[in-house]
Amino acid sequence: MDRTKGQLTMNNPIWVMTSAFKPLTLDQVLERTLEIGAQGMELCVFRRDGTRSDHVATHLPYDDFGLDQAKGLIDTCNRRGLRFSVGAYENLIGGDPEHRVRNQNHLLKLIRIAHLCGGDANDVKVGTFVGYQSELGAKEGGFERNLEEYARVFRPIVQYAEDLGVTLIYENCPMEGWRPAASPTTYNNLPGCLAARKLMYALIPSRAHGETYDPSHDVWQNIDPRDALRASDLSRIHRVHVKGTRLMNTPARVHWGALYPMQTVSPDLAARAGVPIPAHEWDRHHYEPMLPGFGGNDSMDWRGFLETLMQLGYQGPFVIENEAANSAHTGNLGATVQGFRAAVLCLAPIVWPLVSQAGYQFDRAKVAPLREPAGKDVPVRTMQQLQ
Repeated sequence: MDRTKGQLTMNNPIWVMTSAFKPLTLDQVLERTLEIGAQGMELCVFRRDGTRSDHVATHLPYDDFGLDQAKGLIDTCNRRGLRFSVGAYENLIGGDPEHRVRNQNHLLKLIRIAHLCGGDANDVKVGTFVGYQSELGAKEGGFERNLEEYARVFRPIVQYAEDLGVTLIYENCPMEGWRPAASPTTYNNLPGCLAARKLMYALIPSRAHGETYDPSHDVWQNIDPRDALRASDLSRIHRVHVKGTRLMNTPARVHWGALYPMQTVSPDLAARAGVPIPAHEWDRHHYEPMLPGFGGNDSMDWRGFLETLMQLGYQGPFVIENEAANSAHTGNLGATVQGFRAAVLCLAPIVWPLVSQAGYQFDRAKVAPLREPAGKDVPVRTMQQLQ
């Protein structure tokens, strides 16, 4: 980080999260990433037999990934000047017990893939959720019971990652739509608040886990992301998701308030009373996902947020997560790419240096190529083998 005309400037890479490119092949994703003007990707590698239907994509062959595939991926990315991480976002401590174990075993596969690709030496992290066990959460002391379940499940996972030189990073989305609209709570992913993340690190002090901080999830909870950053251990924040949020002043917000999820009742009763109810599981808080700089203003001070990150010394990638209704959610590839490009241009004057006659540009000369993986292949492990 250097100082230009009294302003702090960064040279952080801007990446794309490939969940918005579900129909594309890996080669097509690489082409779009370069077209967008980004420097890397969070490659989504969801289970093909998973239970989620939203925001999922699979851009690496996780069942037959070996050293040859790792070397090929690194060579391809080096030729194109790109970097990458991998990720899949599922419920690992709750939900259907059979799928819970499958999700845990899938995460172990991603840790192995990251290891084969150089792990922390190449800044190849593994993005994940933790999830939440709602049955425990409904009991007395349910939140702490979920913390205990997290520690039981993740201690061997984090140790496995540490042994392989890989860091896990948790995203802070509460996953409000993971339970039916009749559910009394919308807290369905343990790291959804800062207190939980701090408690998780206290339970498992290893440095082999940290977080992807998505400020949009705090904005719609009426938290200033800058305050959350100042109260965080910045060394735990390895990625920052770029996704805006527009708080909506709707009749639903007036009726149900901004602090609590909108509840559902009988549609007939709601109609007689003139009370709005959720249209679906995700329609329980009053916000709209957006991309900064694309199709209007959101409810976040992006310049203030980025300047706070500069002051705190953040040096990791900014990963654009495209869930915007006017971009990725249109199903139109052109609009999806436009949204990504607009977000890059919105961030560029704040996070990249100004280059003579070229505008704001990422300085690729300061980024070393990815290293060839030096380790030997390791077998696929399962939770049963770790415990």
